[in-house]
Amino acid sequence: MTAPADGAAPDVVTFGETMAALRAGGALRLGGSLGLSIAGAESNVAIGLARLGHRVRWAGRVGADELGALVLRTLRAENIDVGHAVTDDTGRPTGLLLTEPRLGTLTRVSYYRAGSAGSAVSPADVLPTLTPGTRVLHLTGITPALSPSAAEAAVAAATAAREAGITVCLDVNYRSRLWTADRARTALRPLLARTDLLIASEDELSPALEQPAADESEGVRRLLDEGVTEVVIKRGARGATAYTAHETADCAARMVDAVDLVGAGDAFVAGYLSGHLEGSTVPARLHRAVTTAAFAVATRGDWEGLPTRDELGLLDEPDGTTIR
Repeated sequence: MTAPADGAAPDVVTFGETMAALRAGGALRLGGSLGLSIAGAESNVAIGLARLGHRVRWAGRVGADELGALVLRTLRAENIDVGHAVTDDTGRPTGLLLTEPRLGTLTRVSYYRAGSAGSAVSPADVLPTLTPGTRVLHLTGITPALSPSAAEAAVAAATAAREAGITVCLDVNYRSRLWTADRARTALRPLLARTDLLIASEDELSPALEQPAADESEGVRRLLDEGVTEVVIKRGARGATAYTAHETADCAARMVDAVDLVGAGDAFVAGYLSGHLEGSTVPARLHRAVTTAAFAVATRGDWEGLPTRDELGLLDEPDGTTIR
């Protein structure tokens, strides 16, 4: 599958900040070598979907610098349409993150994104991406936390998508370093009014609710009553649960040796959306989601280990299998 040709509608549109990523092999203060890649929640999902054969368009801003060129070059290489991405010519740089392994699978991430090109994304950058025929708009709670213009862009895109009959998917993806739970709740409520599919970790349901709920069941029921049609709760190593007005489905996680947990949630979203696009049942969507998440957990990097469609069955092979 290739990126959409000019005029061809993507299956999924997403936007947000993608940064250059420097990955250390040990504690940063001790020095040593660093590996250079890219990372961003929305682009991680985009790569996961593209590898599974879906047409994906990513929008956002990068700096007019070598790191911005790296971001766009990498996404193009992953068959993602970046024709609407903006190279910022105002001097804002491409954002940067540093990751360092500390204990086992515990990883420390440091961000350098204040005043970045990605934080300056605006409605004018993203509204033209929602061309007729687009099926899903994927958003995260990270983007509206970056700046007022980014928050405005998220709401504008969700509004336009809802009016055009495009499914709106929101991954709460709450980051306490970016904003407080109260600020997140205030910003996310307008998005939730336009959301069809909500995805959250167990500890991220609260920022999505106007008032605290007694338990998960009550919180999910309130979201469904407000118009969200599907709520998916990620439980990490304990799998995931999907709720609709008519069914509740659970799925256990796939058991793999964990190497790197960063990016697993984005991989889960990519798998779930892939199943949604194919019209799979809710249990089948969950199964694909936990499978793609397992690939992420078992390999290093935010997105590098994500599977192609013909690799989805590899986890069912016996240990020690060699593919020849």
